[in-house]
Amino acid sequence: MKKNEARTLAIMSIYCALFIIFDRISEALNLFKMASGGKLNFGPIALLICSYHLGWKKGLLVGVTSVFLQLVIGSVSWYGIASFLLDYLIAYSVYGLASLFPSFGYFYSGILITSAIRLLSSTLAGIFLWETPFWASLTYNATYMIPTTVCAFLVVPLLCERLKPLMEKYRG
Repeated sequence: MKKNEARTLAIMSIYCALFIIFDRISEALNLFKMASGGKLNFGPIALLICSYHLGWKKGLLVGVTSVFLQLVIGSVSWYGIASFLLDYLIAYSVYGLASLFPSFGYFYSGILITSAIRLLSSTLAGIFLWETPFWASLTYNATYMIPTTVCAFLVVPLLCERLKPLMEKYRG
């Protein structure tokens, strides 16, 4: 394995670990936690920064890997394959695609677009798996997704700006 490949793999592993740590912190804080699942989650911040740092392909891989790490450590509550796909695999992996969308100064449109896709995925899970009406499912999921998106909008651009020298030095 080449030096750059090993470094990139190590950086990707760090982002996966940060996702799990941020997810656990979110669980401990218990903010905007919904009765049937969903909560304010800081985990996507790690996936978004990874995408902006390493690009969408590696960001997507880190997103998928992070979901399976959640599954292994037992922080996933799923009810069949459709639930796993909509509530976890699609919902979190999509954050890896954030760097595909343009940024305008401190407005990172990828955050908004990937959060909207996650909201759509979770809303569809509510409709098809729980037979919840569209507006009820959208409202339920938006209750924790909007605060998650706002946190990402505040934190990700600031961290990316502060980490820019390191991100450029250790570009994957």
